[in-house]
Amino acid sequence: MSERPDRVAVALVSTPGGFIGRTSPFAVETPMWNHVEPVNAALHDLLGVRTSVLRLVSVQGGDVPFGGVVTYHVEAHEEPDHGLLEPVRAPEPDADHRLPWARLGGPAELVEWAGATITRTGPAVQVRTWNLSSVHRLPTANRPVWLKAVPPFFADEGSVIRMVAEHDPSLVPEVLASAPHRVLMSQAEGTKCWPVDAAHVKAVVPRWVAVQHALAGEPRLRPSAVPMPDFGLPDTLTHGDFHPGNWLSSGVVIDWSDAVWGHPALDAARLMEYADRGLHDLIRTVWSEAWLTHRPDSDPLAALEIAPRASRLHNAVKYQQFLDNIEESERIYHEGDPQVELREALKLVSG
Repeated sequence: MSERPDRVAVALVSTPGGFIGRTSPFAVETPMWNHVEPVNAALHDLLGVRTSVLRLVSVQGGDVPFGGVVTYHVEAHEEPDHGLLEPVRAPEPDADHRLPWARLGGPAELVEWAGATITRTGPAVQVRTWNLSSVHRLPTANRPVWLKAVPPFFADEGSVIRMVAEHDPSLVPEVLASAPHRVLMSQAEGTKCWPVDAAHVKAVVPRWVAVQHALAGEPRLRPSAVPMPDFGLPDTLTHGDFHPGNWLSSGVVIDWSDAVWGHPALDAARLMEYADRGLHDLIRTVWSEAWLTHRPDSDPLAALEIAPRASRLHNAVKYQQFLDNIEESERIYHEGDPQVELREALKLVSG
């Protein structure tokens, strides 16, 4: 993998009293645009006050979603020394599709909501923010807990996790509190499964298939935009983004906001999009044998023959939905993604 380009940040700073100016460019430790914990840490050193990143305003250079000079709109929670900032025009007013956590007061409101359930032992840490989610780490006396919010066009993650936990609580984080499109969760053990290996596949896939079998029946979420023949398998809950970056080495699966009701082969296909080709036969075997245990008259291997095409089409629709429902400045994260997925689908059709 090529080395990630470095990221430099510029902050347009607002306070409770209004917009006050722009910082000079400053270096950030990690390259990913939506990883804002180091942005706030650098701003604390620079301005001497706590901040929250509201949204990405613009990027010059870099390689999506890494590096370059990234300008953010930032909210300072106390008044910094105005002499540390350059006077410039204020960011544009709240725009269409701007999400609650990208507005002034939005991050603080989320943290305040979580405070009705847990007692923090220190400041909330804003870990990531972008057009698809806001994530805070909140310290407590026992261990950190995680506060996440997602847009209204996503599944309600707290509800989805509870659906899974009804059948296998060890497969998901513990939900401490939830409200529409926001959830407070315990910290799950383990590290992300990059790269996924055979042991991970054998540990996660059969358990997830068992839950999908148990949940099959009347739809409980919006349907997948891309139906496919059933091959004797039921429509059920699908994770929607079942790649190893959403698996933890402890066997817990995270990030359930892409979930839809659809054919379970979509999840297997998504896994193969990210797994080394040398693991594809194992994934097919483990996934198909798991389903045959529950549905002996089904033909899961035949489903996996066409599922990669359906998965790419599903991805294209999903990415277009992102572009249709986020504000202009943050479309840079997803521009061109629907076309990429459609090209991949055409490759699969043409052989």
